[in-house]
Amino acid sequence: MADAAAATLAERLDRILPQTQCGQCGFDGCRPYAEAMARGEAGPERCPPGGDAGARALARLLRVPAVPYDRARGKHKPPQVALVVEEDCIGCTKCIQACPVDAIVGGAKHMHTVLPVLCTGCELCVPACPVDCIVLEPA
Repeated sequence: MADAAAATLAERLDRILPQTQCGQCGFDGCRPYAEAMARGEAGPERCPPGGDAGARALARLLRVPAVPYDRARGKHKPPQVALVVEEDCIGCTKCIQACPVDAIVGGAKHMHTVLPVLCTGCELCVPACPVDCIVLEPA
């Protein structure tokens, strides 16, 4: 596939992906996964946040047979956002460093907060928090 055609296909695939940037697909984010699919290096079944409907839409665009998403990569969940439990936050900044979309703000040794409009619900901040002060709520 020509580079321009692959780039166009990658853009179209990326628009279908949920933009959680969670890495459950094995890539560093939705765009690298879309690019790998466009190059024929990955299949459409690798995105748990997209679920079976997302896998079908990706397969349709790729013109390959549709298969369910790979449940070994994670569970499909409704949209969610992170919330910092303010009383428990120690201001360590580990959640800020883990967030792939810069949805968490705060300074060292100060309480942090999540900007819900930016949060994709990827869950990467949860294991990064040493005091377990991050919870996920329905979006």
